[in-house]
Amino acid sequence: MARRLRVVHVSGCLDMGGQEKLLVEFAKHADRDRFELRFVSLSTRGDLADDLETQGWPVEALNISAGLHPHMPWQLAKLFRRWQTDVVHTHNERPLIYAAPAARLARIPRLIHTKHGRGTGNSRRQNLLVGIMARFADPFVGVSDDCSRLAIEQGVPVHRVQTLRNGIDLEQFRYSGHSPNGPAVIVGRLCPEKDHATLLAAVSLVLRDAPDFRLLIAGDGPCKANLKQLSEQLRLTNHVQFLGTIRDVPALLKQARMVVLSSISEGVSLTLLEAMASGLPVVATRVGGTPEIVADNVNGLLVPPRDPAALAAALLRLHRDNDLAQRMGSSGRRQVERSFDSRRMVARYEQLYLGSMMEDQHHDAWPDDTADRRDWSGPGSGVVAAAARH
Repeated sequence: MARRLRVVHVSGCLDMGGQEKLLVEFAKHADRDRFELRFVSLSTRGDLADDLETQGWPVEALNISAGLHPHMPWQLAKLFRRWQTDVVHTHNERPLIYAAPAARLARIPRLIHTKHGRGTGNSRRQNLLVGIMARFADPFVGVSDDCSRLAIEQGVPVHRVQTLRNGIDLEQFRYSGHSPNGPAVIVGRLCPEKDHATLLAAVSLVLRDAPDFRLLIAGDGPCKANLKQLSEQLRLTNHVQFLGTIRDVPALLKQARMVVLSSISEGVSLTLLEAMASGLPVVATRVGGTPEIVADNVNGLLVPPRDPAALAAALLRLHRDNDLAQRMGSSGRRQVERSFDSRRMVARYEQLYLGSMMEDQHHDAWPDDTADRRDWSGPGSGVVAAAARH
């Protein structure tokens, strides 16, 4: 190649969320001999802009407010042309709405979109716009079969949809195992989708049988004040601690007994992958892509969403059974090593940037204890193939 391929990632923000943290993995593991990256945040620089720039890639923050901004495609198109962009990679709905027409205006040869979750807060107008703009993306990538299925249901052509699951840095999250006397931990934004309120209700039930149970809540967000108030109302202040934003997540996980996720909506949770890589058992709700990475009773426990009693029973089971916690943690580590390495994830996206349709179309078997499960990351996914048959 005469020069490196220029790839521009467009995201809604650069705050400390799962989708945004993935951008750091793109920055760290890019093939620098073949690709040159830029990152655009539609809003502010956020907490992660410095991390991206530390890796040597420029960050542009456009600082636009909420709501629809009809001029934004023209502004983005000017940037794409100035940077001589070859590939635009959008992440989630709002960037797609603006960057898809911008890529057309700037005559960018390749637009790739990644759907990181279910987009539960979208308005009808947003969903309509996403359905229109998604037809410009080839491929349209879901981070789970659940995301891919939803995209097809929303009208994205089947032949454009692929599943490529998230990955994490296994060097950063090394196996340490669970701490038998440690707390339960939840890491994530304090937002309605994570449903911390149900978790607090579950903790109040757990404490009836296990008064030594503790929970650490890492993260910040719009629900923080209400959750603290609920914790006080439930008399949990001696058992639940709000840590705010935590930069050193591996250190936090080393002191944990288990990791819990009480979400009502998920794509593929980096929090769960990080916990499993660290050798921790997980308790999670059976939503979105979570059942695709957590095998119930093998590397964790799955419960229905918005069910404090079921969540409490699962937490109590792991709290009482250290042998079970250790076995589940070991199984989780094996699975992440086999199927969720961020270096492989980035390399597969780079094949898409080059225009190939993922030459590595293999099926990674789950460990022997979950041999009926499969990791798919290329054309031929069960959900896409099934949709094509119909």
